[in-house]
Amino acid sequence: MLRSYFEHIEFAYPWVLFLLLIIPVLAGWYISYGNRKRGTMLVSSLKSFRNTQSFKNNLRYTPLAIRMLALAAIITALARPQSHNDERNIEGEGIDIVLCIDVSGSMLAQDFHPNRLEAAKMVAEDFVRNRPADRIGLVIFAGESFTQCPVTSDHAVLESQIQQIDGSFLVDGTAIGSGLTTSVDRLRTSETKTKVIILLTDGENNGGLIDPKTAKEIARSYNIKVYTIGIGSEGYASTPVEGPGGQVIMQQEKVNIDEGLLKEIASETGGRYFRAKDNQTLAGIYNDIDKLEKTKLNITVTRRYTERFQPLVFLAIGLILIELILRFTVFRQFP
Repeated sequence: MLRSYFEHIEFAYPWVLFLLLIIPVLAGWYISYGNRKRGTMLVSSLKSFRNTQSFKNNLRYTPLAIRMLALAAIITALARPQSHNDERNIEGEGIDIVLCIDVSGSMLAQDFHPNRLEAAKMVAEDFVRNRPADRIGLVIFAGESFTQCPVTSDHAVLESQIQQIDGSFLVDGTAIGSGLTTSVDRLRTSETKTKVIILLTDGENNGGLIDPKTAKEIARSYNIKVYTIGIGSEGYASTPVEGPGGQVIMQQEKVNIDEGLLKEIASETGGRYFRAKDNQTLAGIYNDIDKLEKTKLNITVTRRYTERFQPLVFLAIGLILIELILRFTVFRQFP
């Protein structure tokens, strides 16, 4: 209980705590003075005094100990223990961003831990947390595209939607053009100066009704910058596929990323192309994009203090009352 009380406490006058050093001095002086004050008596034999030690005599310093504890509580209260609460007010010129993530079957390949899709979800969540002033949306695509979350400033809702990404209800395939076009549609009415799409895929365009190059031109017409990420290791990757009888089996699938297309989309819209070959490089790519697209923020922190000396005052009063009761009852001295 005492530990939890002081866990988030700071003192307005910490120098007052140095007064605690006088407590052992006062206790030593009191004990020494009390021993000198006691009378002496000469006797011929100590035989009759052998069993005179009582519990009262053994505990004769209890009132003194209680008084010193009360004094320690008073000194600590005078140091003004306080807790504080910081209120952050964030203002700034934000950026509108759409995360466009491939959820095709090949994204379950296990060359990333635990697989490409889960790795992409984790870094996307971290990216959202690091951009508190931006409005961010989420589009997923496989053989067709779907808006998982419109552009929003409610990042709690967005993070929840990222965690729930599941492309099993979409037609399988890799419709890069459709994913990019849907992302552009989410941003075309935005009034912010900077609009960004982060498109992540592990394959080659093989579906959808809109050609990726057409989608690129649409993005350019709305001054939308597109960062593209090719995710996947070199060579072959272990990928779950549906085998005979509907059973899921692991199979080595070749990693095919249309890097030429992704580079073209990025360069012609003012973005950059990145290649992620493992979890670490993927996280690093999102950090790089975060640095490239800086948001102007004004963060005002208001710190409010709450006084926490009251329990110490009550403790000191209680200890003083206990000492008085003991002195006038159990440890009462008669002349």
